[in-house]
Amino acid sequence: MLKYMKHRQKLLERKWEEEEKRIAEEAEEEAARVARMEAEARHREFLIEQREDARLRRKRIQRKEKLAEEQWDKQHDALLAQIKARFKEDSRLEEIRVIIHSREPSLVELDWEAWLSDPLNQRLAELDFEHAMEMFKRDNLLAMRRRGRGGMKKQLNVLTFTGDTAADAREDYVSTTFNPDSYDGAGTGLNRGFTISYWVKPLELTGDVFIAFGKRSQDKGRFEFGVKNRNKIKVGIGSADKDNNDETSLFEVGTWYNFVVTYGGDDHATIGGDRQVRVYLNGTEIVKSGASGGGMGTANWTPGWQNCDDGCDDPANAASYIYFGGRSAFQDLDNPYNQGWACSLSEVAIYNVEKDEDGTFANEVYSGGTNYDHRGNSGLVGYWKFNEGSGTTVKDYGPYEKHGTLTSDPENGSGIPTWETAPMGYGK
Repeated sequence: MLKYMKHRQKLLERKWEEEEKRIAEEAEEEAARVARMEAEARHREFLIEQREDARLRRKRIQRKEKLAEEQWDKQHDALLAQIKARFKEDSRLEEIRVIIHSREPSLVELDWEAWLSDPLNQRLAELDFEHAMEMFKRDNLLAMRRRGRGGMKKQLNVLTFTGDTAADAREDYVSTTFNPDSYDGAGTGLNRGFTISYWVKPLELTGDVFIAFGKRSQDKGRFEFGVKNRNKIKVGIGSADKDNNDETSLFEVGTWYNFVVTYGGDDHATIGGDRQVRVYLNGTEIVKSGASGGGMGTANWTPGWQNCDDGCDDPANAASYIYFGGRSAFQDLDNPYNQGWACSLSEVAIYNVEKDEDGTFANEVYSGGTNYDHRGNSGLVGYWKFNEGSGTTVKDYGPYEKHGTLTSDPENGSGIPTWETAPMGYGK
């Protein structure tokens, strides 16, 4: 019995040993498994950290690249701005230089506002205010000195035409792009009212109607000014053809005369003018007997009688633009020059307002003689001084710069108008 019990004891001890060994092996396996899991977890964490580092590194690189690109863009923009500013400054200085060489100082003292009414002076002030102010002061100083010297002998230039009637006439004239039916290019016409002033010296007075300047773009589209003979004026406005019947020997060959003509505008509903025409010769009004409303009577010039490409019923034609030394006329649009006048012409000014009903303006202009400077006056839309003295261009000092070109009749012409000199203040 005892032997059996010892045998059983040994079996149990062996079993326990095996159980302990199995448990130990399982524990080792579990520990190994846990160690593997921990290693895998650490590896995964390492990979995650590597990816995060890579992501942050890429982000830093992208930020640096973006900052570099932004810096380059700023540098590029700054460089372009510098180039643009330099080009703009060069252009500004060049424009200032051109203005200074192109502008003509006023012959009379002007206030700042009147001085700026010259488009060139206005542009100069926009480009360089200090320079403009210096030019303004210099102009007035020169004008004051001229006034102080009184009877100075300076010579001025005028333009002389030979007309189209004499045997030696060259049929010479000055063409322009000034359209009285649309002086602003937008359909605004002088049929709303106007004032014209000019100096003329007749070199012929017999045998024809003579036009100093004007146009007739259709039958009732007159805008023309001259003489009918030595006793009568010649004024065409719209459908009206005006002359006077109460004067004798108004004009003499070789004498300077100043004309001022005003028109109160058509009475069309869109205009509302009084149609009144007044003509002043050397500051004195010329009156026609029985004229409606006095003066030279009335003239109709309705919007339907205008020729222009924008805002008119009828398009512009070759006779829409004024000529100097004659007129352009619709009867022959291939060759519109006619009624040329052998005369000398100077100081032609056109306003878009009726400046005179009592002779004040006419006397002001006549009293100033050819020293009178129309620049700075309100309503001025065209101003040809005829003082160039050379070349083939007559400058328009008005806001629309409708410069004239010396030319002659393309079929029968034999030369262009000629420049001559006259003493400053001639005509008075």
